[in-house]
Amino acid sequence: MSDKPDTLRTIVIAGYALQAAGFITGGLGNLVAVVLAYVKRDDARGTQYEEHLRWQINTFWGALAGAILGWVTAIILIGFAIFFATTIWLIYRIIKGWLALHEGKPVYPITSRS
Repeated sequence: MSDKPDTLRTIVIAGYALQAAGFITGGLGNLVAVVLAYVKRDDARGTQYEEHLRWQINTFWGALAGAILGWVTAIILIGFAIFFATTIWLIYRIIKGWLALHEGKPVYPITSRS
């Protein structure tokens, strides 16, 4: 299908938008974004959008782990620092991914192999 890259690009943009909307929806946007990423990752295999979907999936699981750790440790007050750090990390991941997509650059750094 000739419009597959355009469709995948739109889906990846929607994923980043849903992750950003997660701040307003109490995380529901993040949940929808990760489901969308899992559903479309096979279609994106071998394209530049595959790594963006992987990035979104990893962002969801990292943020969920941070949220759980924050809740568990909130009783000793360190949880609030964990919530704050997780929020900053999540904002960073959304912005970095969105900018990389816009610029057509890989979201994961390319490492040189010897």
